[in-house]
Amino acid sequence: MRVGFYLAPGQPVERVLPLIARAAAKAGQRMLVVAKSDDLLDRIGSALWEFAPAEFLAHGRAGDPHAAHQPVLLSRTCAAENDAKLVAVADGAWRDEAEGFERALLFFDESGREAARDVWRKFDGRKDVEREFYELDGGKWQRRR
Repeated sequence: MRVGFYLAPGQPVERVLPLIARAAAKAGQRMLVVAKSDDLLDRIGSALWEFAPAEFLAHGRAGDPHAAHQPVLLSRTCAAENDAKLVAVADGAWRDEAEGFERALLFFDESGREAARDVWRKFDGRKDVEREFYELDGGKWQRRR
């Protein structure tokens, strides 16, 4: 399993998550986006519509009639009705259920840095987990070591 830690200082997640969603869609991957707040999921949904109108990012909400067919599914839980292997934890609150995916992305800002460090340390010594850290720099995700 790969766990990506995505620090976006000064940017709301709904502004930066579409970059990753677009890359996943281009790679033919389905994505589950998880947040406990319906308001945040609504903002992410709007951002996916508006991000690149010429490159529409099809998406829907968990529980909707066509949820199983959505390449990007927005949900309050880590249950991938769309059979996603990639989960994006959009609210910075790690969920242990994310470990059931091939790849998990944890988005956070400066206020969530310490909680993200705790999650990073949770995987210390786990040979079955590859950790990656990315920071938004100049509008692009840069991998940090």
